[in-house]
Amino acid sequence: MLKYDSLQLTWLGHDGFKIIFTKNDKEKKTIYIDPYKLSESRKNAHDADIVLISHNHFDHLSLEDLRQILNTKTNILSAEECIEKLADLPNERREVKPGDKLTIQDVPIEVVPAYNTNKSFHPKIDNKLGFIIVLDKYRIYHAGDTDMIPEMEFTKPDIALVPVSGTYVMTAEEAAKATNELIKPAKFVVPMHYGTIVGSEKDAMTFRDLVKICETKILNKE
Repeated sequence: MLKYDSLQLTWLGHDGFKIIFTKNDKEKKTIYIDPYKLSESRKNAHDADIVLISHNHFDHLSLEDLRQILNTKTNILSAEECIEKLADLPNERREVKPGDKLTIQDVPIEVVPAYNTNKSFHPKIDNKLGFIIVLDKYRIYHAGDTDMIPEMEFTKPDIALVPVSGTYVMTAEEAAKATNELIKPAKFVVPMHYGTIVGSEKDAMTFRDLVKICETKILNKE
């Protein structure tokens, strides 16, 4: 877990993250993004206030993992292509698309595109998603499963979570170029999408060595 000011950022593996924002003793939000293959210590947590699902692939939309974190008050935001599968859950679900801006439980969220440019796993027409979560003074950009795309220039994050494995998403070299030239995080960047299906820690380290615009923080899976 990485503690940064009022934030606690935990990498759950692959593209999955748990973000806890604590404003004061009475204001706390727990946000999950794409939970998949949760560790035993994470099961039966039922602590999610908000869950964000970037697209419908099994390693991003996992009902088995969602059932471990949901409670009666959890709100789910997802790509349109996920809604039918999420209908098995009792929670409030809302489909969103790139360009949407909304506030859920007092948390501003911007929905941005995530797509491939030189492969066919995540076509732009599918409206698969990345997210910008605004927590207090910090903009956190979860890029989703994506290649380097021009829309990244407008995300303007403080913290970015960026895929680096290649095959289905950017390679480490492409991700570093996107970070340096388009995303330009003000604080730091975290590599993701490795170590579960494709990619390894070597990709994360290559990415770290090539990113010059900000600090790179490689997190351990928890």
